[in-house]
Amino acid sequence: MATKKTSMFTLTERVTISAAATDTFATIDLGSYCDVGDRQALQVHSVDFIYQGSNPGQSITVATGGSSAIFAQVTDLNRGGLVFSDDRALVASGELNIDTDAFMSNQTDLYPDNYGKGSDDGRYVVNDALYITAKSAALGVGQEINVTVRVNASIVSLTAKDFMAIAIQSTAADN
Repeated sequence: MATKKTSMFTLTERVTISAAATDTFATIDLGSYCDVGDRQALQVHSVDFIYQGSNPGQSITVATGGSSAIFAQVTDLNRGGLVFSDDRALVASGELNIDTDAFMSNQTDLYPDNYGKGSDDGRYVVNDALYITAKSAALGVGQEINVTVRVNASIVSLTAKDFMAIAIQSTAADN
């Protein structure tokens, strides 16, 4: 299906949440990685989400001001906010729950952000950007929450049929 053009590399982008219950956005530009003419795509192998407070050494519970949930998603189409798990544009999602009240509830986001160990495993992206959305249910006074997204990927060349199928699926997901 795909011929590798590069080894795996990491793309990184940070979203800074400065208001509670508000979608916050960032993008990773893929214009230099994806090329329609050469049927070149980005193969996403895994996506990691790193949650930090206002500065790297600050506890996340200080940044949230107490119990909270922090959501983060990566999509290959701009949806303008968080999406449901059945959205075809969803590449990866993560959720962090903070319980300072000791009620010990847990809600875990189970979307597979690791696409496997083989060189053929991965999610192919042919669009010109990845879109990041993050949101925190609570935020301490004067605090910020930083969500760093690390996308492990490689560049591949696809056959004409495979590239067309992925492009059609991506266009269909736009509806």
